[in-house]
Amino acid sequence: MTGVADSGRIAKRFAALKAAGRGGLVTFLTAGDPDHETFEKILLGLPEAGADLIELGMPFSDPMADGPAIQASSLRALNAGADMGRTLALVRSFRAQDEETPIVLMGYYNPIYSYGVEKFLTDARSAGVDGLIVVDLPPEEDGELCVPALEAGLNFIRLATPTTDDERLPTVLQNTSGFVYYVSVLGITGTKSAAEAEVKQAVERLRRHTDLPIAVGFGIKTAETVAEIASTADASVVGSAIVQRIADDLDKNGRPSAGLVDAIHNMVRELSNGLRA
Repeated sequence: MTGVADSGRIAKRFAALKAAGRGGLVTFLTAGDPDHETFEKILLGLPEAGADLIELGMPFSDPMADGPAIQASSLRALNAGADMGRTLALVRSFRAQDEETPIVLMGYYNPIYSYGVEKFLTDARSAGVDGLIVVDLPPEEDGELCVPALEAGLNFIRLATPTTDDERLPTVLQNTSGFVYYVSVLGITGTKSAAEAEVKQAVERLRRHTDLPIAVGFGIKTAETVAEIASTADASVVGSAIVQRIADDLDKNGRPSAGLVDAIHNMVRELSNGLRA
């Protein structure tokens, strides 16, 4: 079995979910979308709405692995003044209210490199970040960020895909900690969904290689699918559907409606209800 054990917020949350006999809901949103103030209100209300773990996308101008919804959200956030400093400030504000819900930053290496790796790890840790998902750094580059992140006390969460075969998996999982994020379909985010039977088979295969929790994402949009996936895996990840809901609630000038914050919280509440029945 490969993977790095730990006792941080992520491990504690998955242990609590296991004790409760249910899977978890992981929500993804792009930090600062559609603007800093609106996003902060959305973020602060996510745990009460039912989010068990929160992934925050680090806005980037060239999010190549993301579909149209998340690409657009990244550009909205950047146009509203988002940067790494403001993203970490959002985490710090969240931690002043919530000390238990895990927060994972997800995205690309460029914004971290531009900020400065050592400074980023120090500031992320002090702000209350629990883990990182950096989609464009393969295991062969672990010395660049993965190992320093682990040494700084941050989980480094790796992606596995349908094409990650049994020969490749031990390499992918070697320095992985927190959980494994299984990308259930090939291609960009939010464009299609995998069949439940395929996901179950893939999760069973992953469990033969690691004791870490497994979260499944890409293409999960409904409460029914969240419950189906979480009955097999340890958590379901919903991202593009939430991000698209934000986009749908903006006027022609990109300004949020008065009801946007409540609409997102209600959507998350609906997604989580099946897991808590």
